[in-house]
Amino acid sequence: MSYYSLTSIPDYYGIDSLLTEEHKLIRQSVRDWVESFVMPQIDHAAQNHTDIPNLMKELGQIGALGPYIPVEYGGSGLDQISYGLIMQELERGDSAVRSAASVQSSLVMFPINEFGSEEQKRKYLPKLAAGEMIGSFGLTEPNHGSDPGSMETNFKDMGDHYLLNGAKMWITNSPLCDIAVVWAKNEEGKVQGLIVERGMDGFTTPETHNKWSLRASKTGELVFNDVKVPKENLLPGVTGLKGPLSCLNSARYGISWGVIGAAIDCYCTAVQYAKERKQFGKPIGSYQLQQKKLAEFLTEITKAQLLCLQLGNLKNAHKATPAQISMAKRNNVKMAIDIARESRQILGGMGIMGEFPMMRHAANLESVITYEGTHDVHLLITGLDITGINAF
Repeated sequence: MSYYSLTSIPDYYGIDSLLTEEHKLIRQSVRDWVESFVMPQIDHAAQNHTDIPNLMKELGQIGALGPYIPVEYGGSGLDQISYGLIMQELERGDSAVRSAASVQSSLVMFPINEFGSEEQKRKYLPKLAAGEMIGSFGLTEPNHGSDPGSMETNFKDMGDHYLLNGAKMWITNSPLCDIAVVWAKNEEGKVQGLIVERGMDGFTTPETHNKWSLRASKTGELVFNDVKVPKENLLPGVTGLKGPLSCLNSARYGISWGVIGAAIDCYCTAVQYAKERKQFGKPIGSYQLQQKKLAEFLTEITKAQLLCLQLGNLKNAHKATPAQISMAKRNNVKMAIDIARESRQILGGMGIMGEFPMMRHAANLESVITYEGTHDVHLLITGLDITGINAF
């Protein structure tokens, strides 16, 4: 397979000057790994609807799983901008790769670190950070997506254990997971988190087939039929929707950075192709309509980079609001999917071929624009923040 290698990242506004040397070193190391490990096999994995072998352990080895988790629990203790840059480089490879790391980091390790007991942290986090254990996150249900407060999954106190029943859907890594952080209602109707382990009787993870998107990762369900969950597996530190929503805030932040990587991959491929492809006796990059596209791509990427950098500063200072994160997630995913589609046109017929990344990124981003808050729901979150009136 041939592909256009990315040796540098567009930096039209000198944003690199605002990064530390550590930030740039982390970005480069992940970029090198993506070039050597992901790029040579990603088209084959996507075309054949198979996940990349040994992906989670590889991600663990490069420190991409829970990079902001404290060192004492197996993480790297990095800041939020480092996490964002890692997500950017992973998604340049493929959204499925970033999704795997994002779920493990923000939806599994984050809640255990934030809301778990000391015993839970020491039992699970080091193995999750190393990729020796794969986690999934159970919130969305067959009948409840954007309205998690209506979830039906529930558990009852049976004295020496909890009895869990229900189902979750559209779960990244579910067919592979060793544990699942599952959000369910207790007998008072309040949401709490439980750590469910592979092998518990009544716990199954059927795979979702026939996807046109995120084909290089496994998606499935989490089904609970009278699952006995030990009481020590309850996350003690949070009750209510604040728990899962705080996880989603972390994941949405990572997505905001990640999709910039997909957009950059499409942009850089389009620039190189426009300079090399000749029609009517000269490169297509010499024509006004192609230059218009490329100029707009670079403008939107630059805006997204600035949005994420300041959002990262706010997150580092613990000042980023959920509404600010929603704005970045919505804007940047729309930016990336538009660039994927328009850059495909620059390549003409070649744009649909696996040798080039546009169609794969565009198809992946159709999932990303929906999951962890749909495009429209994030718009209404911003509207609520502006007006104080809930339009849901």
